[in-house]
Amino acid sequence: MTYDYPQFTTLADPTRRAVFELVAERPRSVAEITRALTVTQSAVSQHLKVLREAQLVRAVPKGASNIYHIDPDGLERLRAELDRFWGKTLTAYKAAVENTPKEEPQ
Repeated sequence: MTYDYPQFTTLADPTRRAVFELVAERPRSVAEITRALTVTQSAVSQHLKVLREAQLVRAVPKGASNIYHIDPDGLERLRAELDRFWGKTLTAYKAAVENTPKEEPQ
């Protein structure tokens, strides 16, 4: 079985997830993100590119730079996928619990 959840795989990288979490706190420029992490500006730019491709962040031009914001549409898709996953998982768990024979107390 293969999965096509680009938002999940994008956030699997710890540094990329840290970049995403910083942008989730408030909109930020590449320079602000770089100052908050121990990676180069080039690395931050690459991580933001991947986050944009996964539609988790969007860039808003401001002067000579971009300010990165959470992409609400991409975040909604991620939330919907999590809801589907947990809905199926909890339904399967409930069925397993209800179908497990109960032991008689001794």
